[in-house]
Amino acid sequence: MSLRRQGLAEKVFAFTPVCPIFPDMQTQNPFLDEMARLTNAAMGLAQSAGEEARAAFRSQADRWVAELDLVRRDELDALKAEIAALRDEVAALRTAAPARAPRKPKAK
Repeated sequence: MSLRRQGLAEKVFAFTPVCPIFPDMQTQNPFLDEMARLTNAAMGLAQSAGEEARAAFRSQADRWVAELDLVRRDELDALKAEIAALRDEVAALRTAAPARAPRKPKAK
């Protein structure tokens, strides 16, 4: 959008160079404008390519972890608690059971 369309053609900004010989001369270089647009487009393309690569890597990592058939942390904690309860139960049964002599098998 040009400065004339915006109504800013008469205003002089601090960053706008004014040529003393040709005051009506265009102050922005079209080549530099085009290079800035191309650079901006390239940066946008690089950013979207980086996001695509990150998504592909995450998908591959999720697939790899699923193939390993790993156990989730909450399942492991539940299993540890269950094993601890069973060990306590076995220890209680061992102390409560009367001491018996081992039985000999009956002769035929």
